[in-house]
Amino acid sequence: MKAKYGPIAQIGMVTDDLDASIARWIDTMGVGPWTVFRNVTLTGQFRGRDTLIRMDVGLAYQGDTQIELIHVTNGAASPYLAPDGTALLGMHHVAWLTDDLDALLVNALADGLQIAFRAESPGTRVAYLEMPGETGVFFEFIESAQTRQLIADGIAATKNWNGSDPVQIIDFDRL
Repeated sequence: MKAKYGPIAQIGMVTDDLDASIARWIDTMGVGPWTVFRNVTLTGQFRGRDTLIRMDVGLAYQGDTQIELIHVTNGAASPYLAPDGTALLGMHHVAWLTDDLDALLVNALADGLQIAFRAESPGTRVAYLEMPGETGVFFEFIESAQTRQLIADGIAATKNWNGSDPVQIIDFDRL
């Protein structure tokens, strides 16, 4: 049987110290180089309520799979935080890329998945879904031509990485 939504493109984890997590991934697993996006803003709905999330995100690659580390910086209601505002540390989601998020969601809902979160940032639309009976992990679908190119560039950089320049930072507040 063929995977219904294609290959998994990303594994996401939530951390309370992005820089320390990246250092551990480099030192312990040899994964890098990393691109860190500071002050990312997502506007969306979490469990039917409007939310504006600010976060820092680190991205690196293991083979063809993107590793995403997420640190929420504003405490807004989101799929990354428990109801009391504490971070849901550890494994968070697996993600797939799609060219048509709306069409994919029709199929996913028909398969029994339920939307927990939808959000947008410039050039990107995402949805996090839950599967009844599979607690503790979200299934994310990403629609973004930019993300496809980012992944292709990241995979290429990983193949040639010699350990130098382990972290590149892009701060959206300074663009």
